[in-house]
Amino acid sequence: MSAVHYKFFSKLKYDIVTFDGLHISVRDLKCRIMGREKLKAANCDLQISNAQTDEEYTDDNALIPKNSSVIVRRIPVGGVKATSKTSVRTPQLNRILETAVRGRTELQHD
Repeated sequence: MSAVHYKFFSKLKYDIVTFDGLHISVRDLKCRIMGREKLKAANCDLQISNAQTDEEYTDDNALIPKNSSVIVRRIPVGGVKATSKTSVRTPQLNRILETAVRGRTELQHD
């Protein structure tokens, strides 16, 4: 009996899916994980990536070798849509922007 170790991104402990053979397809692994975790395919999909290399398995027909460890993330059924703009503002960036705006304002008044 072969096994793949999986854990959800937010969890600390790995669980095991067992199967016969040397490989399991990504599709079969997703189905088995959803069955074990009592997840419904209509509510979410699973994103599977290799725990050692961080490589994401995007093809459902890809084969995962036995004794591999994978990280699982739940994603919306349609996948995750990329936004056209992302804005990450840290306190340090906010200070820099405020200083730049103040400098411009002072230059305009002089």
